[in-house]
Amino acid sequence: MGACRVAGIRWRKINGVYGEITGEEMEMPKIFVTGGAGYIGSHVVKLLGERGYEVLTYDNLSTGHEWAILYGNLVKADLGDKETLRKVFEEFKPDAVIHFAAYIVVPESVKEPLKYYRNNVINTINLLEVMREFGVKSFIFSSSAAVYGIPKEIPVPETAPLNPINPYGETKATVERILRDLSNSGTDFHYVSLRYFNVAGADPEGKIGFAYPDPTHLIIRAVKTAKGEFERLEIYGTDYSTPDGTCIRDYIHVTDLAEAHILALEYLLDGGESEILNCGYGHGYSVREVVETVKKVTGKDFPVVEAPRRPGDPPVLVAKADKIKRVLGWRPRYDDLEFIIKTAWDWECRGL
Repeated sequence: MGACRVAGIRWRKINGVYGEITGEEMEMPKIFVTGGAGYIGSHVVKLLGERGYEVLTYDNLSTGHEWAILYGNLVKADLGDKETLRKVFEEFKPDAVIHFAAYIVVPESVKEPLKYYRNNVINTINLLEVMREFGVKSFIFSSSAAVYGIPKEIPVPETAPLNPINPYGETKATVERILRDLSNSGTDFHYVSLRYFNVAGADPEGKIGFAYPDPTHLIIRAVKTAKGEFERLEIYGTDYSTPDGTCIRDYIHVTDLAEAHILALEYLLDGGESEILNCGYGHGYSVREVVETVKKVTGKDFPVVEAPRRPGDPPVLVAKADKIKRVLGWRPRYDDLEFIIKTAWDWECRGL
């Protein structure tokens, strides 16, 4: 069964229908969130808390921040520490797990592949084994469009071949295969793997946002350049077979993505079968379009330098996004590039 809080009233979803919970039925599911102190994880924890779920974040804070956890409690520990993981499961008794904890920097994954396989794959296996020991059967996985590599079909459907071109993408594809096999093993284990496209923006209320010092993602890099943190912005490749010669990407607001996680959680708790779902809007913007929109929204001009292509960058990467709407009833609210950039800019400028 899924559950949520609406306008101060707790509700439970039974067979696809919400009904008000009263009296002794007020207990909400317990959700164990790995990596909940990070960028995307903290936005999901915020929504979980607002809707009345009992949340426990498990994070080693290697890239996350304790201040970003707005609801629930934090256990500062590593997924490689299986004994601590067992103790936490025994005490907290989660109903479901949402798994964000992973290394995500593609160039670093090329230089240090063992680091990525150890954390992203082996530590995920540790988590899955402890889940099995304690009978926790619902799992939401933070996956990535990187599993597709350079896709031949645009927009990219979930049925496209997995063909990652870097160790980061390989780790995500490997975990997806593990989840598939576990789901097919007769253990009543079910999962939703959410394949993110380009996540950007910040909490519209300004409470949390992106907090890495040296970002590689275009929108946050451009916003920080507008702010003066970087001297210039580099555009990698201007000779692609796109209308303006630069790469096109599908940008999704982090709060819409967080909402997809809540819906996936409700879907699983309500008895849903295992699914793999793209998370994007189904259309994209070129690098030049993003840069010009950043300048427009911020009112700041900044130097832009053309640089050679980066190896492995596909010309266009846009999600086929109808399945998530059909399966989860997901209806994004912030499909607006200017709004995405504005929330990122407002976050960067807080307190200035």
